[in-house]
Amino acid sequence: MSENTSTNFEAVMADLDGGVFVSKISRALSDVAMGTVLTGKVGKVTVQFDMKQIGESSQIEMAHKIAYVKPTDKGKSTEENTTKTPLHVGKGGKLSLFPEEQEQFDFMKGPRNQQ
Repeated sequence: MSENTSTNFEAVMADLDGGVFVSKISRALSDVAMGTVLTGKVGKVTVQFDMKQIGESSQIEMAHKIAYVKPTDKGKSTEENTTKTPLHVGKGGKLSLFPEEQEQFDFMKGPRNQQ
């Protein structure tokens, strides 16, 4: 059986910007959808990811940008937000918040979290 080296997209999205990034996308989608329905005009939501290596490590700094254009009765409203999150790059380019070989933290070793 081969090892999965693909990034778990849902997990990484949930980790970006301390968990706030997904909420920002959700809000942008709702705002633009409402503006589109109220005006009959086209709206747009853009999500962009830029990656830069951190030093000579196997980590990257991922800049994540949300930009949107919400149609209004007399034109449009635009907003743009960019934040950054450091991520580890594992086997095959698999992205994660923690390194693949990360051991369990002491506070996770209690009786409720035994593995």
